[in-house]
Amino acid sequence: MGSRVLKLASWTGVALAASGVCLYSNKCLDPNDFGAVRVGRAVATTAVISYDYLTSLRSVPYGSEEYLQLRSKVHLRSARRLCELCCANRGTFIKVGQHLGALDYLLPEEYTSTLKVLHSQAPQSSMKEVRQVIREDLGREIHDLFLSFDDTPLGAASLAQVHKAVLRDGRTVAVKVQHPKVQAQSSKDILLMEVLVLAVKQLFPEFEFMWLVDEAKKNLPLELDFLNEGRNAEKVAQMLKHFDFLKVPRIYWELSTKRVLLMEFVDGGQVNDRHYMERNKIDVNEISRHLGRMYSEMIFVNGFVHCDLHPGNVLVRKRPDTGKAEIVLLDHGLYQALTEEFRLDYCRLWQSLIWTDMQRVRKYSQRLGAGDLYPLFACMLTARSWDAVNRGIGQTPVTATEDSEIRNHAANYLPQISQLLNRVPRQMLLIFKTNDLLRGIEAALGIRASASSFLNMSRCCIRALATHKKQKTRSLFRRARISLREAFSLWKINLHELVLHVKGLRLTGWVWALLCWLLPAPH
Repeated sequence: MGSRVLKLASWTGVALAASGVCLYSNKCLDPNDFGAVRVGRAVATTAVISYDYLTSLRSVPYGSEEYLQLRSKVHLRSARRLCELCCANRGTFIKVGQHLGALDYLLPEEYTSTLKVLHSQAPQSSMKEVRQVIREDLGREIHDLFLSFDDTPLGAASLAQVHKAVLRDGRTVAVKVQHPKVQAQSSKDILLMEVLVLAVKQLFPEFEFMWLVDEAKKNLPLELDFLNEGRNAEKVAQMLKHFDFLKVPRIYWELSTKRVLLMEFVDGGQVNDRHYMERNKIDVNEISRHLGRMYSEMIFVNGFVHCDLHPGNVLVRKRPDTGKAEIVLLDHGLYQALTEEFRLDYCRLWQSLIWTDMQRVRKYSQRLGAGDLYPLFACMLTARSWDAVNRGIGQTPVTATEDSEIRNHAANYLPQISQLLNRVPRQMLLIFKTNDLLRGIEAALGIRASASSFLNMSRCCIRALATHKKQKTRSLFRRARISLREAFSLWKINLHELVLHVKGLRLTGWVWALLCWLLPAPH
C-alpha cells in the first residue's frame, strides 16, 4: 500500500512539473485558466478517486454481493468527482467527459449516467468575449456585420457556442463562435490528462485508457478548426444528397474563419425529444429508420462517418415546403475517414452478425484486432449478449433482463474492455462512440433496432462489397456477374422483409380477432 501511495505521489510531482514547464514556455500563468488551480484540481481529483478504489474495496471478498454493492458506490462517488472536475476545468475536460458519458455498454452505468449531464452543463462565453473573437477573426464589429445578433446563445458546447443573427441582406444565420481560451488550453489539458492516466496505470495495471488521450490528441485540433468543419459539412451534404429526408445547413464562407463559422439557420427539436415529435406529428419510428439508413450509408458505403451524433447535433422538423419529416445534421467538426480495408472488413463482419455466421464473425473480428476477445467485441458492437449474438440479433428481440445483464457485465469486464479498446484500430474507437450515441437516442425515444434496421444495414454492406469488386476488375462479363449477384442478394433481402411484414400483419390479425371475440360489440 505504501509503495502505491509513493508511486502516486511521484507521478503527481511529474504531472505538476510537466505542466509547469508547459505553462512557463507558453507564458500563460493565469491561475484561473490553467496554473496551479487548474492542475491542482485535476491532480487532487485523480488522487482522491485512486485512494477511494484502493482502500474501499480491499477488505471485502472479491465478487461477493457486498463487494458488488460497495463497488457500485465507489463508481458513483468517483463519477461525481470526475463530473465536478470537468465542470470546473471546462473546455477539453468537458469534451472528454462527454465522450466517456457516451460509452454506454463499455463503461459502468454509474459513470455514463453521471457524465451525460455534461452535455447540458457546457460553459458560456460572455458577449464581451464573443465580440472579441469576431473582431479579431473578421476584422469588424458585430453591429457592422449584422442587423441583429441575439446575446443569448441558442446552445453552448464544450468548445464553442451558437448565436442566432440576421445579416445585412436579411438572411437569418447561425453564428458559431469558439470559446476564446479553449485553443490555448487544449494542448496543456491533454498533456495533463496523459500524465494522470499514466499515473493511474501505475497503481492499477488493468487501467488501459491511454486510447482516450490518444483520440483527444488527434481529434481536438480538427474540431477546433471551423474551416475543416465547413468542408466536412459540404462533403457530407454532397455525399448524401439522394436522401430527401436529410438537411445539412449551408455554410457562408465569406464570413467564416478557424474560430467563427456562419451557417444557414435551421430550426427544429432535438432528436431525443419524443414530446416534440408527438406535438408536431412526426413518426418516431420513421426518424429512427432514417437515422439508421443515413448512418449505414456513411459507414459501409462511403467510409466517412459523423462521430458526434449526440442529440444536440441532430434536429428533427417538418419540412416547410412538403410537410415531410426531416433530419437536420449539425456540428461537422468530428468525422472518421475509414480506410478501405477497415470499411470492407467491417461490412463483412456486420453481414456475418446479421446472418449469424459465427465462423465469419470470429474471422472478421480478429481481422479488426479483437484477437481472442472476439465474443466481447461482437457484444460491444451489437449491444447484445453473446447468447443473443449466437441466436441471431435480428431474430431475438431485446429484453429488459438482457439490457440489465449487459450493463452489469460492463463493470465486471472493464479490464478486458480496456484491453480490447487498446488493441483495435483507432478508427474503431469513434465507431464505438457513434454506435453508443445512436443507441442512446433510441433509448430516449423508447425504441430499439428492429429486424428491418438490420436488413437496411445488410443492403448497404452488399452494395459496398459489390462496388469494391466491380472496381477491382476490368472484365465486363465479371462486372455483369457481380451486378447480378448483387441484385439477387438485394432481392432476397426484400423477400425476407416482405415475409416478416406478412407475419406481422398475420399476428396483428390474430390479436384483433381475439380482442373482438373477448370484447364483442354491444347490441
